[in-house]
Amino acid sequence: MKTINFPYLALALGLLLLLIVTRGSEVDAEGITALPLLTLLIINECGFFLTIAGIFIGLKQLKLTGFKLSLNPLYTMTVALCILLAIQFTLLGINLWPL
Repeated sequence: MKTINFPYLALALGLLLLLIVTRGSEVDAEGITALPLLTLLIINECGFFLTIAGIFIGLKQLKLTGFKLSLNPLYTMTVALCILLAIQFTLLGINLWPL
């Protein structure tokens, strides 16, 4: 696999991990989450680092093309969605962490 395609993979896996964390953090009537807290935090952290890697590789490739976004709009959208996913994983991790 070429590293240029990694943002597509990061987006797909990031969305899957976000779904797992979102479903796993739902609280039932007894106040217990579907997945243990440590598991949720580890999955959340993996999703964060995965999307950060997708952002890094994607921005590096966009820089090589001179940020001409019209050349490959799907790639640009994928990198933008990876940025939004990284922000979401950050906020979700802060909300999951017990204070």
